[in-house]
Amino acid sequence: MSSKTRIFDQPQPLVERMIMNVEKVMVGKRDTIEKAFIALLSGGHLLLEDVPGVGKTMLVRALARTIGCEFKRIQCTPDLLPSDVTGVSVWNVKTNEFEFRPGPLMTSIVLADECNRTSPKTQSAFLEAMEEKRMTVDGVSYELPKPFMVIATQNPMEFEGTYALPEAQMDRFMMKLSLGYPTPDQEVLMLDRLQDRHPVEQLKPVIVQDELVQLQKEASMVHVDNTLKDYIVRLALATRDHADVVVGASPRASYALMRAAQTSAYVKGRTFVVPDDIQDLTVPVWSHRLMLTSEALMTGKTTEQVLFTLLSTVQTPDLRYVSAK
Repeated sequence: MSSKTRIFDQPQPLVERMIMNVEKVMVGKRDTIEKAFIALLSGGHLLLEDVPGVGKTMLVRALARTIGCEFKRIQCTPDLLPSDVTGVSVWNVKTNEFEFRPGPLMTSIVLADECNRTSPKTQSAFLEAMEEKRMTVDGVSYELPKPFMVIATQNPMEFEGTYALPEAQMDRFMMKLSLGYPTPDQEVLMLDRLQDRHPVEQLKPVIVQDELVQLQKEASMVHVDNTLKDYIVRLALATRDHADVVVGASPRASYALMRAAQTSAYVKGRTFVVPDDIQDLTVPVWSHRLMLTSEALMTGKTTEQVLFTLLSTVQTPDLRYVSAK
């Protein structure tokens, strides 16, 4: 087998070191951490939805420390203004000119904590930055740093004082993940690590910013056979034609799934995508993008259930015809 198509026994070494570094803080969350790095290396944004206190913010802090990039946190509240996020132009009396003072969005890793507690007007301030990696203030566009990633946390919608994120913004998040409660043994280990001081304060960067950008470029070069592109499109069409779905997977969702699958293969040490990469990521990449009918919601159906059903019914490409070029 040529080096170009070689399958390594271990994950990409540098990515594995980053994951292990975050695991020093997050106990028993290997799968969630790996998917968070897949979103990061794919150039995507991440939505963490769970009840308060399970470590959503801590995961983001640990990730930011691991990759050695600038990190800022925005605490979303009902009175937060768009200018508090993007920045504002102020009059400089010394120069007799307006001077732009950037907000926290002008940062590599931005944590929008409890994003569904702020108003839709402020939520919309993230849209341009998340899609085009730039923001416009007073008619002037500003390029955002590379890499750039928005990680938003939100409480479940049944909690009081929350606003539903607009569909356009939900579609801009590459993945939605949940941490869940730890097992009793994991919680005991967590308490043991927290007894003296928080372990996140001791984390050291594993890579620098330029190395991360290079990893993103390498992940985007992973080969995707046309048969697998067709498979992604057939899955997307199946969501759009499903009787329980009002809004199916968009073309942006198809692209996000392909990019995530490429990065998943890269993390696992492969230079080509296989169907398992797509199937493992379909739910976290698409579940937050679908909208179900009111009848389906009344019967207790979820978007995750719909996607699992489609994955079992849409024909999977035969690996014999998927070439690793």
